[in-house]
Amino acid sequence: MAVDWRQATLTGWGRSTTVSTRVAVPGDDGEVREALEAGAPVLAYGNCRSYGDAHLPCDGRGISTARLDRVVSFDEASGEIVCESGVTFARLLREYLPRGWRVPVTPGTAFASVGGAVANDVHGKNHDRRGSFGDHVVWLDLMAASGEIVRISTAEEPELFAATIGGVGLTGVILRVAFRMDRVPSAFMRIREQRISDLDAYLTALAEAREGAAYSVGWIDALQRGARMGRGILETADVTAEGGLAGEPERSLRVPFDFPRVALNHLTVRAFNEAYFRRVPANGRERISHAARFFYPLDALHDWNRIYGRRGFHQFQCVIPDAEAARGMQRLLETVSAAGRGSFLAVLKTLGGEGRGHLSFPMRGLTLALDFPCSEGVSELMRRLETITLDHGGRIYLAKDSSLSAAGFRRMYPKLGQFADVLERWDPQGRFRSLMASRLCIRGLNASGSPPDGPISVKVRPTNLEGLSR
Repeated sequence: MAVDWRQATLTGWGRSTTVSTRVAVPGDDGEVREALEAGAPVLAYGNCRSYGDAHLPCDGRGISTARLDRVVSFDEASGEIVCESGVTFARLLREYLPRGWRVPVTPGTAFASVGGAVANDVHGKNHDRRGSFGDHVVWLDLMAASGEIVRISTAEEPELFAATIGGVGLTGVILRVAFRMDRVPSAFMRIREQRISDLDAYLTALAEAREGAAYSVGWIDALQRGARMGRGILETADVTAEGGLAGEPERSLRVPFDFPRVALNHLTVRAFNEAYFRRVPANGRERISHAARFFYPLDALHDWNRIYGRRGFHQFQCVIPDAEAARGMQRLLETVSAAGRGSFLAVLKTLGGEGRGHLSFPMRGLTLALDFPCSEGVSELMRRLETITLDHGGRIYLAKDSSLSAAGFRRMYPKLGQFADVLERWDPQGRFRSLMASRLCIRGLNASGSPPDGPISVKVRPTNLEGLSR
């Protein structure tokens, strides 16, 4: 039976970029191969939870992994699980947490797929202790551009493995992933929350959390200036044996419509930030909470991206190495505050060492994530934040990116040349293409490993949410 290609509109979670293309939804290896043999350039994608254009096909077609959603095997003794790339973290939580198992590293949404976690080498709130998701992968089955299925690991085709971990889907179609789950005594976490008065105090508190807690993450009030710049709330957490393994019933709300542009402005964000800061008592608090509430707080509000309106938003996330973190974070926050574009979703946390992948994002330092509604002046602000990141030796996270320059990308990712070499070997005709790869000139490197001069143009148009494949 021939693969069924259907017209679809795809977008990132930020909804700032869309593509209209033809999409196949194969259910097994043979149908994936048929999709590859259709002739046009392709790009595989999971649940479309990347914020920008990393998963959007460029001048070609999309291959959805939604039906590649089977768990192949699970070893109760070792915790090793083999699953297809379309399996989501929500399913793993729902089926394995009641049995005393949990993924070792998870992104901030349970709706992400395992294949997407590999392609973006996602990190969580325990990166200092456990690294990125790619650090726990035992092996991958990858369908290369030729249609060949290759099993890759640190021992088998290690360069292809390193290019696929964090390789934003450009090395092939991830079919199956083997990784190890963690055994846990309960489905709950012991969480401590404390108010932080300013940036210096925040840096001190994060340094302490890095040494003493299994998990840590901070919210920061990006609109504050002067003595209160950098104030926020720090959450630290550890696994607890209290509460047992029984899950709490799901309780969630849904944003029913796109908010008008005027809903998010300097005054409304300032009011939200003030209320959010004061929700935690001045002397802090401690509580026991289900793991899902700690790991995926925004999942309780479905379609929360609609709060930013029909035009969508850009997310900026960078990491600044420890040696430059204090100066870099101060400059970033001063720039955002002066622009009056503070985000109510502003996250600050620590990262540990480098990931396995050639394009893995983490380095030991501090990472800051901010959301900005698409509006006049935001592109210029993103360019300034990119420059500050470069000035302090940092890099920008490709899974969240929609505006990084090709020149900036080349400076941030020193292993780009090695990545390009792998693509040249395994996909010399450029069968796997994305808008991000085009924008960042990943396939346009010259002999020295540098992109050509000049800006890269990517079509961006607003769209509504109805009928989108996400």
